[in-house]
Amino acid sequence: MPEAKVQQPEEDEQIVSQALAGSQNAFRKLYDHYQKRIYRLVGSMVNSPEDAGDIVQEVFIRAFASLDSFKGASSFYTWLYRIALNATTDFRRKQARRFQSVPEQPLSEIGRGAMQAAAPGEEGPEGQLYRKELAAMVRKVLGTLGKEHREVMVLREINGLSYAEIAEVTGVTIGTVMSRLHYARKKVAETLKRWKVLD
Repeated sequence: MPEAKVQQPEEDEQIVSQALAGSQNAFRKLYDHYQKRIYRLVGSMVNSPEDAGDIVQEVFIRAFASLDSFKGASSFYTWLYRIALNATTDFRRKQARRFQSVPEQPLSEIGRGAMQAAAPGEEGPEGQLYRKELAAMVRKVLGTLGKEHREVMVLREINGLSYAEIAEVTGVTIGTVMSRLHYARKKVAETLKRWKVLD
Protein backbone atom coordinates (compact mmCIF):
# COMPACT_ATOMS: atom_id res chain seq x y z
CA MET A 1 0.00 0.00 0.00
CA PRO A 2 1.46 3.45 -0.85
CA GLU A 3 2.44 5.60 2.09
CA ALA A 4 -0.10 8.24 3.07
CA LYS A 5 0.90 11.72 1.99
CA VAL A 6 1.03 14.15 4.89
CA GLN A 7 2.27 17.66 5.56
CA GLN A 8 5.94 17.96 6.38
CA PRO A 9 6.55 18.24 10.14
CA GLU A 10 8.07 21.72 9.65
CA GLU A 11 4.79 22.93 8.13
CA ASP A 12 2.81 21.41 10.98
CA GLU A 13 5.19 22.91 13.51
CA GLN A 14 4.69 26.36 12.04
CA ILE A 15 0.90 26.01 12.06
CA VAL A 16 0.96 24.60 15.61
CA SER A 17 3.04 27.59 16.70
CA GLN A 18 0.45 29.90 15.18
CA ALA A 19 -2.34 27.99 16.93
CA LEU A 20 -0.50 28.25 20.26
CA ALA A 21 -0.25 31.98 19.69
CA GLY A 22 -4.06 32.08 19.58
CA SER A 23 -4.78 31.72 15.86
CA GLN A 24 -8.10 29.91 15.42
CA ASN A 25 -7.46 29.87 11.69
CA ALA A 26 -4.25 27.89 12.24
CA PHE A 27 -6.01 25.25 14.33
CA ARG A 28 -8.73 25.10 11.68
CA LYS A 29 -6.04 24.31 9.10
CA LEU A 30 -4.84 21.40 11.23
CA TYR A 31 -8.43 20.19 11.60
CA ASP A 32 -9.13 20.46 7.87
CA HIS A 33 -5.94 18.60 7.02
CA TYR A 34 -6.35 15.68 9.43
CA GLN A 35 -10.10 15.29 10.03
CA LYS A 36 -10.70 12.69 7.31
CA ARG A 37 -7.67 10.62 8.30
CA ILE A 38 -8.71 10.61 11.94
CA TYR A 39 -12.26 9.71 10.90
CA ARG A 40 -10.97 6.69 8.96
CA LEU A 41 -8.89 5.62 11.94
CA VAL A 42 -11.73 5.96 14.45
CA GLY A 43 -14.39 4.70 12.04
CA SER A 44 -12.51 1.44 11.60
CA MET A 45 -12.69 0.75 15.33
CA VAL A 46 -16.28 1.66 16.25
CA ASN A 47 -19.56 0.34 14.87
CA SER A 48 -21.39 3.59 14.19
CA PRO A 49 -20.55 6.52 11.88
CA GLU A 50 -22.30 8.80 14.37
CA ASP A 51 -20.10 7.53 17.19
CA ALA A 52 -17.05 7.95 14.97
CA GLY A 53 -18.03 11.56 14.28
CA ASP A 54 -18.47 12.23 18.00
CA ILE A 55 -15.09 10.71 18.80
CA VAL A 56 -13.38 12.76 16.08
CA GLN A 57 -14.82 15.92 17.65
CA GLU A 58 -13.54 14.75 21.04
CA VAL A 59 -10.10 14.09 19.54
CA PHE A 60 -9.78 17.64 18.27
CA ILE A 61 -11.16 19.10 21.49
CA ARG A 62 -8.51 17.17 23.41
CA ALA A 63 -5.85 18.21 20.91
CA PHE A 64 -6.81 21.87 21.24
CA ALA A 65 -6.89 21.67 25.03
CA SER A 66 -3.47 20.01 25.23
CA LEU A 67 -1.79 21.71 22.28
CA ASP A 68 0.79 23.32 24.54
CA SER A 69 1.99 19.82 25.48
CA PHE A 70 3.04 19.16 21.88
CA LYS A 71 6.81 19.59 22.06
CA GLY A 72 7.67 18.51 18.53
CA ALA A 73 9.47 15.34 19.67
CA SER A 74 7.25 13.47 17.23
CA SER A 75 5.40 14.68 14.17
CA PHE A 76 2.09 16.40 14.86
CA TYR A 77 0.00 13.75 13.16
CA THR A 78 1.50 10.88 15.18
CA TRP A 79 0.80 12.90 18.33
CA LEU A 80 -2.77 13.39 17.08
CA TYR A 81 -3.10 9.68 16.28
CA ARG A 82 -2.16 8.82 19.86
CA ILE A 83 -4.95 11.10 21.07
CA ALA A 84 -7.35 9.43 18.64
CA LEU A 85 -6.40 5.93 19.79
CA ASN A 86 -6.82 6.95 23.42
CA ALA A 87 -10.16 8.66 22.78
CA THR A 88 -11.46 5.60 20.94
CA THR A 89 -10.30 3.29 23.72
CA ASP A 90 -11.98 5.55 26.30
CA PHE A 91 -15.21 5.57 24.31
CA ARG A 92 -15.30 1.81 23.95
CA ARG A 93 -14.56 1.32 27.63
CA LYS A 94 -17.32 3.74 28.65
CA GLN A 95 -19.84 2.19 26.32
CA ALA A 96 -18.73 -1.33 27.30
CA ARG A 97 -19.11 -2.32 23.68
CA ARG A 98 -17.33 -5.13 21.97
CA PHE A 99 -16.83 -5.61 18.28
CA GLN A 100 -19.43 -7.94 16.83
CA SER A 101 -18.24 -11.51 16.47
CA VAL A 102 -18.66 -13.72 13.43
CA PRO A 103 -21.56 -12.48 11.28
CA GLU A 104 -24.37 -14.89 10.48
CA GLN A 105 -24.27 -14.09 6.76
CA PRO A 106 -20.99 -12.43 5.77
CA LEU A 107 -20.55 -10.72 2.44
CA SER A 108 -19.52 -13.14 -0.29
CA GLU A 109 -16.86 -10.85 -1.69
CA ILE A 110 -14.72 -8.12 -0.27
CA GLY A 111 -12.85 -6.55 -3.19
CA ARG A 112 -9.67 -4.54 -3.18
CA GLY A 113 -11.15 -1.57 -1.34
CA ALA A 114 -12.28 -3.54 1.68
CA MET A 115 -9.50 -2.35 3.94
CA GLN A 116 -10.55 1.28 3.71
CA ALA A 117 -13.39 2.60 5.86
CA ALA A 118 -15.37 5.22 3.97
CA ALA A 119 -15.23 8.85 4.99
CA PRO A 120 -18.59 10.63 4.66
CA GLY A 121 -19.76 12.43 1.54
CA GLU A 122 -17.15 11.26 -0.95
CA GLU A 123 -19.25 9.36 -3.52
CA GLY A 124 -22.76 8.61 -4.79
CA PRO A 125 -25.44 6.70 -2.83
CA GLU A 126 -24.69 3.28 -4.37
CA GLY A 127 -20.97 3.65 -3.80
CA GLN A 128 -21.55 4.83 -0.25
CA LEU A 129 -23.81 1.86 0.49
CA TYR A 130 -21.27 -0.58 -0.95
CA ARG A 131 -18.41 0.97 1.01
CA LYS A 132 -20.57 1.05 4.14
CA GLU A 133 -21.14 -2.70 3.81
CA LEU A 134 -17.43 -3.24 3.23
CA ALA A 135 -16.54 -1.05 6.20
CA ALA A 136 -18.94 -3.05 8.40
CA MET A 137 -17.30 -6.26 7.24
CA VAL A 138 -13.84 -4.86 7.94
CA ARG A 139 -14.89 -3.80 11.45
CA LYS A 140 -16.15 -7.33 12.13
CA VAL A 141 -12.92 -8.85 10.88
CA LEU A 142 -10.79 -6.41 12.88
CA GLY A 143 -13.00 -7.12 15.88
CA THR A 144 -11.62 -10.65 15.98
CA LEU A 145 -8.16 -9.25 16.80
CA GLY A 146 -6.86 -8.12 20.16
CA LYS A 147 -6.35 -4.40 20.78
CA GLU A 148 -2.61 -4.29 20.01
CA HIS A 149 -2.93 -6.24 16.77
CA ARG A 150 -6.01 -4.31 15.69
CA GLU A 151 -4.26 -0.97 16.22
CA VAL A 152 -1.25 -1.81 14.05
CA MET A 153 -3.51 -3.27 11.35
CA VAL A 154 -5.64 -0.11 11.27
CA LEU A 155 -2.63 2.21 11.25
CA ARG A 156 -0.92 0.29 8.43
CA GLU A 157 -3.71 -0.99 6.18
CA ILE A 158 -6.31 1.76 6.60
CA ASN A 159 -4.22 4.83 7.36
CA GLY A 160 -1.11 3.87 5.41
CA LEU A 161 1.49 4.64 8.07
CA SER A 162 5.01 3.30 7.65
CA TYR A 163 6.45 0.84 10.16
CA ALA A 164 8.51 3.63 11.71
CA GLU A 165 5.45 5.87 12.06
CA ILE A 166 3.42 3.06 13.64
CA ALA A 167 6.25 2.42 16.08
CA GLU A 168 6.22 6.12 16.98
CA VAL A 169 2.44 6.19 17.46
CA THR A 170 2.25 3.01 19.53
CA GLY A 171 5.50 3.39 21.44
CA VAL A 172 6.93 0.00 20.46
CA THR A 173 9.89 -1.06 18.31
CA ILE A 174 9.68 -1.49 14.54
CA GLY A 175 10.36 -5.20 15.06
CA THR A 176 7.35 -5.45 17.35
CA VAL A 177 5.22 -3.61 14.80
CA MET A 178 6.27 -6.04 12.07
CA SER A 179 5.61 -9.03 14.32
CA ARG A 180 2.16 -7.78 15.29
CA LEU A 181 1.28 -7.02 11.69
CA HIS A 182 2.38 -10.48 10.56
CA TYR A 183 0.22 -12.09 13.21
CA ALA A 184 -2.75 -9.78 12.50
CA ARG A 185 -2.67 -10.40 8.75
CA LYS A 186 -2.47 -14.15 9.30
CA LYS A 187 -5.45 -14.09 11.67
CA VAL A 188 -7.48 -11.88 9.29
CA ALA A 189 -6.80 -14.28 6.41
CA GLU A 190 -7.82 -17.25 8.56
CA THR A 191 -11.02 -15.47 9.60
CA LEU A 192 -11.94 -14.58 6.01
CA LYS A 193 -11.39 -18.18 4.94
CA ARG A 194 -13.50 -19.44 7.84
CA TRP A 195 -16.28 -17.02 6.83
CA LYS A 196 -15.89 -18.26 3.25
CA VAL A 197 -15.02 -14.80 1.99
CA LEU A 198 -11.67 -16.02 0.66
CA ASP A 199 -10.93 -19.38 -0.93
